[in-house]
Amino acid sequence: MPESAADMVRPQVALQVMTDLNRTETALLAELESLGRMVAAAKEEIAAMRVENVDATHLPAATDELDEVVRSTADAANEILDVCETLENLQPKLDSEAADTVATCVTRIYEACAFQDITGQRIGKVVNALKQIEQRVRETTGRYARSSALPARHAPARTEGERLANGPQPTAAASSQAEIDALLASFD
Repeated sequence: MPESAADMVRPQVALQVMTDLNRTETALLAELESLGRMVAAAKEEIAAMRVENVDATHLPAATDELDEVVRSTADAANEILDVCETLENLQPKLDSEAADTVATCVTRIYEACAFQDITGQRIGKVVNALKQIEQRVRETTGRYARSSALPARHAPARTEGERLANGPQPTAAASSQAEIDALLASFD
């Protein structure tokens, strides 16, 4: 039985389709292998990160600093409010025009002191976000980091001047006046 032209073309088309599939499959496998290498490299990078420096030092220090900002602004706002109360107590001793001026100024100060509550709330949100980031970093690195990963990197040694001259500090870690005096005396 002679084959028709269509019957002769079908095996060639099938062979061409298989060849195309093999090319597609080969390209797909190559892409998957490339993605696998990228994932493995990312895992190695995560494992090599010294995340304990981030979650044990940097993030807690940042949240402590922000807590200190909230505490300092609250202290400043309370001091301002105490002074306003003193001014209010002086009002009866002032003439009418001066008393009105003091009353207006004190009211404006009270209104402006609302900043402390608002900044405290906003900073609280930032602290919560930092704590969530810290938790996610721990979870992520915990999945990929090997317990025998690279040894922890230590922070570079700081000079006495660098240690003392780093701006406002949490009250518990603040330099004493004696330490500051000693530093200044060392310049002589």
